[in-house]
Amino acid sequence: MENILVEHLKNPPGEGNYVCEDRHTVFIYLSQRPLEYLQIQDGVTYNGLYRPGEILITPANVPLFVRWKGQENCLQIQIKTEFFHNIAQETINVDSNLFQLMPQFQVNDSRLQGITKMLFEECQQEISNNQLYLDSLANILAVNLVRHHGTTKPVVPVYQGGLSPYQLSQVFDYVDAHLDQNIKLENLAKLLDLSQFHFSRLFKQSLGLSPYQYLIEQRIERAKQLLKETNQSILDIALNCGYNSHSHLSKQFRQVTGMTPKAYRIN
Repeated sequence: MENILVEHLKNPPGEGNYVCEDRHTVFIYLSQRPLEYLQIQDGVTYNGLYRPGEILITPANVPLFVRWKGQENCLQIQIKTEFFHNIAQETINVDSNLFQLMPQFQVNDSRLQGITKMLFEECQQEISNNQLYLDSLANILAVNLVRHHGTTKPVVPVYQGGLSPYQLSQVFDYVDAHLDQNIKLENLAKLLDLSQFHFSRLFKQSLGLSPYQYLIEQRIERAKQLLKETNQSILDIALNCGYNSHSHLSKQFRQVTGMTPKAYRIN
């Protein structure tokens, strides 16, 4: 995805320099065996063992030198600065141009660990049309970095009460009309003139489901209807419901209903 790039790094012992001009970078150590690192960024030197899930945060334009003494196994997540600043502007009561991400070594943050794990798992899929899911994860990751890893502690606006019936109706109509497409979180939030983060929170307050969970629910319901009421092939039904393949529909259909589309049709 354009706003966030995810790469799995596996390297033999060595060293290297790293700098990225237009992306903030989060590195997450993956191996079970601790690994000794020497790291230098923003004029600060760190030397110590990284354990599973521990994180290095390197803001854009901050040169990083790294030396490691064993087999490296980590995840590199690059976040586009323009996207990050937009999220900051939408989410906090502070000028995003004044907000700076802090360079940090050996961070223990269970929120970031969980989000990065889900991003990695989704990006490993050979075929994925879950743009709404990826957008949601990217937003949550950026918001957590803004809230907990910046030079200032922002005041986050509180929105309560959920969405109005009229607002929900707008979202439902849009999803229904675009169910065969790769729906983006940005599209849904713009319908209601809300930030992506706050739209997601208010939507879940209203329905008890995330926008992505609602989308899956609607796709499966559409698939059920087409399986029972038409003679369309399962592949055509998959495409009409926003899936890239027969197997993609079958996998998600079985997760939700406990049976395959073929079994559901003949049942």
